[in-house]
This record gives sequence, C-alpha cells and structure tokens, in this order.
Amino acid sequence: MAQVENPIVVMKRYELKYIISPEQKEFFLERLKGHMEADAFGKTSIASLYYDTPNYRLIRTSLEKPMFKEKIRLRSYGMATDSSPVFLELKRKAYGIVYKRRVQTTIPLVKNFFDGNSDICAGGQINTEITYFRDFYKNLVPSCLIIYDRTAYFEPGGDLRLTIDENPRYRVKDLDLRVSMEGISLLPEGYSIMEIKVQQAMPLWLTSILSDGRIYKASFSKYGAAYEQQVLQSMG
Repeated sequence: MAQVENPIVVMKRYELKYIISPEQKEFFLERLKGHMEADAFGKTSIASLYYDTPNYRLIRTSLEKPMFKEKIRLRSYGMATDSSPVFLELKRKAYGIVYKRRVQTTIPLVKNFFDGNSDICAGGQINTEITYFRDFYKNLVPSCLIIYDRTAYFEPGGDLRLTIDENPRYRVKDLDLRVSMEGISLLPEGYSIMEIKVQQAMPLWLTSILSDGRIYKASFSKYGAAYEQQVLQSMG
C-alpha cells in the first residue's frame, strides 16, 4: 500500500504545565506583551485521539508518575476527513524531558497501521520506533478523545514556545476525529491549561511574570484527568 511521505518531526524539550484561572490568564497575557507573540494560526481547535490497550495499561502506568512514560495519539487540527492530514505522535517523557516523534498521515493509513497491515511512513528511524511501540503493546485501540481550543505563542528570534488551551474536553464514545469537536469539560468554566515549552532554562522575565501572578506549576495530564473522571463516574 502507498504511504504518505510527508514531514517527519522530532522534538526534545521541557514542558511545564499550569492550570490558570480567567483572571490569571488576563494578567499573564497583559504582561506577556513585548516578549512573545501569538502565531499566525490564532486560536485553533485541536483533537487528539489516544490509543491504549483494552485494560488502559498506558494511562494507568502514566498516572503512577514513573520516571519514564510514553503514549501514542493521533492529532487533527479541526475536524478531520479521510483525506485531510492528521499527525501520529509518539510522545515519551524521561526525567522531565519530553521527546516527541511525529509523522503526517491520513486516517485510513492509521487504521491499516494499527490493524498491523502496514508501516506508518516510508521507512526510517521514526517509522521503526512507532512500529516497535505498536508491536510491543499489541492490540492498541482508540480509548479517549481530547479536544481543546489552543492559542500558541512564540518568542521572536528564540526557541521559547507557550500554549494556552481553553475549554479542554473529552469523550470516550464516538472515538473518531471525523465526528465532532464536542466533549465533556475537564476543568471548571473559564479555566485554561498553559504549557511552557523550553529547550534550556526559562528566561528570568517569564519567571517574574509567573511569580507576580501567583501562577504555579501543576502536574496535569488531559488524558489522565479524563480517565480519572470516567473511573469516578463508573464507581458512583
């Protein structure tokens, strides 16, 4: 079967997460002016379909907070179609550093890949790593769909990146990127998830803004929070 030969991305960085209130977001964005700019895409709705084993081995391991953890997801920007580009991402975190392998593909090719019928891209190291992941865990199936509305910011001339995800939501039914962008809220109304992505140390001006705004680092996984909400619902 023909494969999609499109850009392959490898990333290595620290990712710091914060849960911020509407007031903190307003304060932070006001102070951010002159340091960072919103990218050209503006606010973008993103959907990430997480794959896991039938007994949720990957997310259960992740919630135990080991020094090494990994996950695989299929991401679309807006609602997908059979022919629109989607991105299969293998994400690993070891000793606080995030490593991401990402290939552009399509939903039919991804289905064939998880059915064990093909590779995900035309050879190479990234294909080898993603295929090994699939074969190691075996029987990976769609388990949770995470959706949010993201605005990304960049530092002109630098490698600092920052994202603010509004209205994070999830669903465990209709696990298909082609269905809708609807879901159950993960946070109280108006709250957002902010992620700071750096390859080196955080600049002092950014540390100062966070301190002045009483914005503190949080341990938060969108997929993990969704899984825990579902477990609580099933128990109650």
